[in-house]
Amino acid sequence: MYKAFYGLSYDPFLKSIETKDYFKSQDFKGALSRLEFLKNINGFGLVTGEPGVGKSFLLRCFVDSLNPNLFKPVYIPISTLTVMDFYRALCNGLGIIPAYKKILMFKQIQESIYTYQHSKNITPVIIVDEAQFLTNSVLDDLRLIFNFEMDSKDYAILILSGQTPFISQISRQPHEALRQRIVVNFHLTGLTKDETKEYIKSRLKLAGCFDQIFTDSAYELLYSSTNGSIRTLNSLVRMCLISGANEKLKSIDNELVFMAQNELNIVA
Repeated sequence: MYKAFYGLSYDPFLKSIETKDYFKSQDFKGALSRLEFLKNINGFGLVTGEPGVGKSFLLRCFVDSLNPNLFKPVYIPISTLTVMDFYRALCNGLGIIPAYKKILMFKQIQESIYTYQHSKNITPVIIVDEAQFLTNSVLDDLRLIFNFEMDSKDYAILILSGQTPFISQISRQPHEALRQRIVVNFHLTGLTKDETKEYIKSRLKLAGCFDQIFTDSAYELLYSSTNGSIRTLNSLVRMCLISGANEKLKSIDNELVFMAQNELNIVA
């Protein structure tokens, strides 16, 4: 109902938007440029941020930008894995049938990475999302898996993406050797106040709505209620549109945003 009322051809605030339509915030552009740099040098990268600021979408954009003739992306989305589970996931991602023993899988993974790089001229890109859930055992093994020729070469790219507490986790003394391998490190902070307004307007335009739906006071409250989180902002804007359409309101002010905020139980 709200799509027809506001002249939208689709819901522009869904999570599953196409990567070509991403909003180019300063935060996002900065993170993507770091990953592009990592693509040219290989090695370890770290991306962190609070929930909802766009880490997973950033990784999706990066993967979509990779030339499949030059890169082999392996995405491991949920990191609540044992060491053996992690090894199996990595083997499967590299197209290997996992062996039954850890030491054999370790050898399989290293040989596969080496073969991709030297025989096929393809760089494996291993992406571990939700890295804050990685156990210390997996973190310890990560450094070992990607050790080649006494650390003189990097044959793959490893990107760890996690929530803010992961910064403290990986900074602890037991993980010092792993932390020192990180050559690219970016912390996403989310949308700024001005970007929040531009993001909403750009999403509406993509769906065919060029009207000024939200008042300035509404934009102010939308920003202060979401603290830069794109995920929370998407949910709140959608609820505002649903409520606005129900009330037959062509203009949405801060009062309606406040009501939508309460309905979603969002604490500013």
